[in-house]
Amino acid sequence: MKRAAAIWAARTVTAQRLAAGSSTLAAGIGSRAAGWIRAGRRDDLTGLAAALGCIARAVLVAAGAYLLWRIIRAAPALLWALVPAWCWAALRAAPRTAADPAPEEASVEPEPDPREAVLQMLYEALGDRPSMYLSDLLKHLQEKGHGAGWSVADLRARLEALGIPVEQRLRTGGRGASRGVVKAQLPPLPDPTPQETSTAPSTAA
Repeated sequence: MKRAAAIWAARTVTAQRLAAGSSTLAAGIGSRAAGWIRAGRRDDLTGLAAALGCIARAVLVAAGAYLLWRIIRAAPALLWALVPAWCWAALRAAPRTAADPAPEEASVEPEPDPREAVLQMLYEALGDRPSMYLSDLLKHLQEKGHGAGWSVADLRARLEALGIPVEQRLRTGGRGASRGVVKAQLPPLPDPTPQETSTAPSTAA
């Protein structure tokens, strides 16, 4: 859940930076164009003659914008190049604030280890017993809400896929040989973290 929230937050920040950068980029282009047009005024002339250079430059800017629009209308595939170029320029132009989280700093919870979770369930199912048939283990798991619709073959395949040993000819409780798990063959559970150990209630008298 936190991972999805971090991804969503990163996308939101990127969209906000694109919007801010696009505004900055558009304002900069407009400011440069206006400055170039104003630079066409002649200080040595007066009246309309002095403004003819500005008018000519404004016409050139308008003609260039119209020509670009016509080219895009005729060849819309150009947008595949123009849009990424604009987005790249907008991201570079966007001001980065201290509130913007860096992508590598987004906290992502580590994925739980499925093998550790299955081992925990196996040890709980075995309890004080040294071994257990897969059929009995499957029944126990399904009673706990796990493995709905599984067969013994499904359980065996999942255990072997996780590297958990399955005894091929187990005999226990006076029953015939069948596949099962033996506690002595199971990998040990990982030691609890120091934090878990320190917070565990003491059993000493």
